[in-house]
Amino acid sequence: MTCLEIHQYRSLARGPRLIVLGAVHGNETCGATAIRRVLAEIAAGSLTVARGALTLVPVANPVAFARGHREGDRNLNRDFREVVSPETAEDRIANQLAPLLAAHDVLLDLHSFASQGEAFVFIGPSNNTDELEPFAQAAREEALAAVLGPRRVVHGWMSAFAAGVAARKARGATGTAINDSVAYGVGTTEYMRSRGGCAVTLECGNHADPQAPEVAYRAIHRALAHLGLVDQPAPASSGPKEVIELHQVHDRRQPDDTFTRTWRSFDRVSAGEPIGRRADGELISAPADGYVVFPNPNALPGREWFYFARHSARVVP
Repeated sequence: MTCLEIHQYRSLARGPRLIVLGAVHGNETCGATAIRRVLAEIAAGSLTVARGALTLVPVANPVAFARGHREGDRNLNRDFREVVSPETAEDRIANQLAPLLAAHDVLLDLHSFASQGEAFVFIGPSNNTDELEPFAQAAREEALAAVLGPRRVVHGWMSAFAAGVAARKARGATGTAINDSVAYGVGTTEYMRSRGGCAVTLECGNHADPQAPEVAYRAIHRALAHLGLVDQPAPASSGPKEVIELHQVHDRRQPDDTFTRTWRSFDRVSAGEPIGRRADGELISAPADGYVVFPNPNALPGREWFYFARHSARVVP
């Protein structure tokens, strides 16, 4: 597939404009499966957009999807923007997707992950006027996250990423986009917020989990009902949320940097507990009680190895 498949439905009645993306990473297929199921329901007449507009993109990265790989030429969900002189497949895809996102009010981006674990929702920052990621729609994102299904909500991506860039520069580890630029941390959701919309990423579970497409499918229906695009009862919150904030990213510096044990995302750690050991013997220990998030034992030197996160005081209803 060398083109983007985009389905749009516009009601004559006013309402929010929702866009749903699947397969931003080509090996994360649950979103594509769920979106195609919804498309079949619309085609059969069992689901109708009663208000607003709905855009469904089952495969946002057709190049990577065709290969069964996370990326085509690069990570589409990093340094996401319109590119004046596109050089890669992802540059060209971003040039199509960016204006499409900007024409909507809400983004639901469907992903999965490599490790084992339960689904979770990524939201943006609290309302703020800071330079990094100013935002004024936190309550809207929180309300959407509350009804999608998962009990775990994560925030703090851009602040943790920016702190990682600063730490790399401080130790002289520069020379690549990921090391040098905070803009590299901008993905689809961050771009959406920068254009005045709100956005959530739903991580639906492990890539191979047979329940991941079902998690994605239910979330699409819940989002449609929550936003009032369909004539269905508004869903209630799926229960109390465990809210976690990313605080710090640790890069792998040498191939012989190793974890002290096999970690899974959101494994709890106590203050002072060793998490990893550098090739020179330096221990990396938890600075406080918290969580290990996104551990990658296969990370290349200079790339993100794991994140340290803590319980957040932020409340998602």
